[in-house]
Amino acid sequence: MFVISQFFVAMSQVLDIALEIYKWIVIASTLISFVNPDPYNPIVKFLRNATESAFRLIKRYIPTVIYNVDFAPFIVILIIIFLQRFLVPIIYNFGISLR
Repeated sequence: MFVISQFFVAMSQVLDIALEIYKWIVIASTLISFVNPDPYNPIVKFLRNATESAFRLIKRYIPTVIYNVDFAPFIVILIIIFLQRFLVPIIYNFGISLR
């Protein structure tokens, strides 16, 4: 049981790190969209490719443009924070309870 417990503890920590990295990718993508960068820059391509699918998914179900301001990145960040505060502790506590 110890191995399974450690697996869930480690999985919760990796998920927390991955969500934190993705949150910063969303922030960087949003900030870079304000300056209208070169679309052929590899960093800009990566940021757009990494975030556009999440933005598109949010825009499909929720109208996010209000007064020409797109709130999809804000909603994605709120979802990430929710997952970090709700799902990650549940997985961690489940792993601890298996000991």
